[in-house]
Amino acid sequence: MRLAIFASLALAATALTACTSGSTSDVLELRPSAEVVSSINVSQNDQEDMLEPLSLEEQNPYPAPMAEQQQAQTQKPVEMAALRPENPARQIAPQATHKRSKIYSESFRDAHPIKFHPARHPSKFEVHGVDVSHWQSKIDWKTLRTQGANFAFIKATEGGKHVDRLFKHNWDEAKKAGIPRGAYHFMYWCRNAEEQANWFIRHVPKEKGALPPVLDVEWHGNRKTCPGKISKKRVLAKMEVWSRMIERHYGQKPIIYTAPDFYDDNLKGQFKDHSFWLRSVAEHPKMRYPNQDFAFWQYSGTGLSKGVSTKIDLNVFNGTEESWHRWLQGRVAK
Repeated sequence: MRLAIFASLALAATALTACTSGSTSDVLELRPSAEVVSSINVSQNDQEDMLEPLSLEEQNPYPAPMAEQQQAQTQKPVEMAALRPENPARQIAPQATHKRSKIYSESFRDAHPIKFHPARHPSKFEVHGVDVSHWQSKIDWKTLRTQGANFAFIKATEGGKHVDRLFKHNWDEAKKAGIPRGAYHFMYWCRNAEEQANWFIRHVPKEKGALPPVLDVEWHGNRKTCPGKISKKRVLAKMEVWSRMIERHYGQKPIIYTAPDFYDDNLKGQFKDHSFWLRSVAEHPKMRYPNQDFAFWQYSGTGLSKGVSTKIDLNVFNGTEESWHRWLQGRVAK
């Protein structure tokens, strides 16, 4: 706004009036962005099985600053590679100052064991963990920890109206057992992404020491009113919206969990600044996901363990015990 010295009060008043009425650009700059508006005014539609048109947020998942960041990431692959969180074993990080939790050797069994190549066997990894939902029923978390559950990912939400009925119990009990844990959301492709992000935020506490939130992206099969697959464009737009909203709320970039078929259809070369958690129950991820770095590997869906009465998913962290503690130092909620 320019200042001027006027000879009379009348002229000053006239100038002030003209300045006020002509400052539309200043007023427009103060309006909330479409991102803020859409994250507050979410749809209340409970028809989960309807394929919605892309929202404004999903049509343009990159606001101007984010678009510049994406361009910078594309233009500077060398710098990004040095910082990639999905390279935990090679990531440069300060020595951990937090209290280190004890790492237990795994004592898991498998109802249907796979003969992995000896050099790429899950047992070669130093830090093992689990992921659970209500399907595991009540879990004795203290016992499970001693069997090798050094971390846990716990199902929290699905779509925009489902909460896992044992989420709060598992969330609280895993913490009491001293297990670093994070919550995951199962993305429903026929539901608005902003609404799903807000649903997760509503039910998952922002808590010091928590692992990053996880976005579980898979094809969830054909349903009568929701197609089994949507376009890659829609997939990436929804994922970007959910990820950005979650990172803004929790201060942590989400981890992406996926399976081979979904990855092949949508995620090759995408989300390079995110850590990946890969399902690969027949062979090492490097054989199934060539050139894809990863932080976690889900190697079995038929695990057996003391402390759990059902089969359980088994995972490993892609790094050493030392790099695990460094990864925690940089990635847990502060």
